[in-house]
Amino acid sequence: MAQLKITQIRSVIDRPVKQKRTMEALGLGRPNTSRVHNDTPELRGMIRVVNHLVKVEPA
Repeated sequence: MAQLKITQIRSVIDRPVKQKRTMEALGLGRPNTSRVHNDTPELRGMIRVVNHLVKVEPA
């Protein structure tokens, strides 16, 4: 299965609660932190919610 590397590039300060919780679910909390996840439709939906806060690239 393909994997995606997700890197947080912006802070979640002054963001709606839904976006903050999505970032926590992705395992991100501070700018410049990265996680590798399997590419699933659920993950793509989470990325769509916070696409302005993260950078996504193939792992």
